[in-house]
Amino acid sequence: MARSTSADTKAKEPGRLKQMFQVFQMTRRADPSSVWWFALAFVGPVVLGIVLALVLPGQNWLAMILWIVAGVLMGVLLFLIVLGRLAERAAYSQIEGQPGAVGAVLSNSLRRQWRSSEMPVAVHGRSQSAVYRAVGRPGVVLITEGQRGNLNRQVEEERRKVQRIVPNVAVHIVHVGDGDEAVTLHKLPRVMNKYKKSLNRNEVLAVANRLDSLTQSPAAAIPKGMDPMRARAGRPR
Repeated sequence: MARSTSADTKAKEPGRLKQMFQVFQMTRRADPSSVWWFALAFVGPVVLGIVLALVLPGQNWLAMILWIVAGVLMGVLLFLIVLGRLAERAAYSQIEGQPGAVGAVLSNSLRRQWRSSEMPVAVHGRSQSAVYRAVGRPGVVLITEGQRGNLNRQVEEERRKVQRIVPNVAVHIVHVGDGDEAVTLHKLPRVMNKYKKSLNRNEVLAVANRLDSLTQSPAAAIPKGMDPMRARAGRPR
């Protein structure tokens, strides 16, 4: 019975081409102008392959066919690259502005050289604005999410805490949102990777472990397995 159930589940899963088509449809709905980028990415190399096949002198039919095939393959490759980039941007645009969006980017889009968590290290209770922390080769990056004015105290406290624990490590601050000097959600990994490198891989791991061991995030105070929204007081005896 279990084998038949697993076989039915595998049979219902969409194939690779169907998944790509679904991603394409999602990206097109989120950004209608992306269709032109897809067309340019595919048609450009194909046209270039045809032109080279016709213009280059001293070619036989086999060489011309190979040039055209190479153009088609290059067009497919560029199409997939553009599809991945625009699909990621479209997905982030759908969650941008929601609490926890920065955590999703930190857990899914950063390279392995970064050490981060999808849980914030500081939260403003009323506005749900949050401060996240990531450790990488540029040092420690504090990322704010939400209304920046509500997080001034939390950011300064977190900066002083980091500088007290690892005094020789650079601390950068990035604000995600709208307004001056703010970055959009899909540009966050790019901005973090542009900072000057100052740590090696072993130092990144050591700094991240030291910060994790000496600091406590707001979510760490909640016992595992307990839902604070469903907790009930005991009956009086």
